[in-house]
Amino acid sequence: MAARACTLCAAHLPLGPRPVLRGSPTARLLIVGQAPGTRVHESGMPWNDPSGDRLRDWLSLERGTFYDEARIAIVPMGLCYPGRDAKGGDKPPRPECAPLWHPRVRPLLPKVALTLLVGRYAQAYYLGKRAKGGVTETVRAWREFLPDFIPTPHPSWRSNGWLKRNRWFEEEVLPVLRERVAALVSVPGPRGRKSGP
Repeated sequence: MAARACTLCAAHLPLGPRPVLRGSPTARLLIVGQAPGTRVHESGMPWNDPSGDRLRDWLSLERGTFYDEARIAIVPMGLCYPGRDAKGGDKPPRPECAPLWHPRVRPLLPKVALTLLVGRYAQAYYLGKRAKGGVTETVRAWREFLPDFIPTPHPSWRSNGWLKRNRWFEEEVLPVLRERVAALVSVPGPRGRKSGP
């Protein structure tokens, strides 16, 4: 995949380019997040950090299933680690990245039936004018985007307060998300029953 050799933003990347994405033409689920963090940059494995642990919990997936490219594609809005901002967090994804690569990569994933939009950058890009005023409003309107998309907050520790204030996410969104994901990737669904496509 040509995206893995991209160096377009090299001059702006403090650790240099290392595009991190996964996928196969058979994948049924696409996860679109923000951009790799330092741990992911080092390992080359997307969501290989505490945020990924929480995301896998949200999806009720084991690591082996989560990293099975035949079933799940992972393409962040920014393919490379963008560096730190003045507040100590990660910078936003490079603005050149998604417009260049998503239109090229997405057609290579023809069987994707559900795209998980993790965080505001993915939601703004894929939902466009359908996105609401912010992450909370967009995630609260999740039913409007079915069956193609389910928006979620970012699973980082910075979302702990958001999750406490918005308990409806775990009560209303996660059960539906888990059921859809189980059906798409053929893993045991709720109450141990086998779900299939």
